[in-house]
Amino acid sequence: QVQLVESGGGLVQPGGSLRLSCVASGTMFSNNHMDWYRQAPGKEREKVALITSGGGTTYGDSVKGRFTISRDNIKNTVYLQMSSLKPEDTAVYYCHLGAGSYVEGWALLRDDVWGQGTQVTVSP
Repeated sequence: QVQLVESGGGLVQPGGSLRLSCVASGTMFSNNHMDWYRQAPGKEREKVALITSGGGTTYGDSVKGRFTISRDNIKNTVYLQMSSLKPEDTAVYYCHLGAGSYVEGWALLRDDVWGQGTQVTVSP
């Protein structure tokens, strides 16, 4: 069974930093792209950052230069380092694995998988 478990959220002051972690199980982790999304109250879920299986990265315009996505293929973990946090970064952050990704046994994931989410609150 594929599972994504996030951790690392919390309350931080503006200008501060947090690092989120997402541990994946049941997947061929090193062969998959991984990404982070966020959803603020009353807003649609938006993509924050993506890291390819080869380590290439892309970012949403609102977080470029402040957030860094990385991965550890030994620990089956993807990270999101967030710096210079702003109140508008307040949201629930989700780890995501897209349909078509590889799961154990080289099968293909039929549907998207999401973690349970971790709350990030940026406030004085």
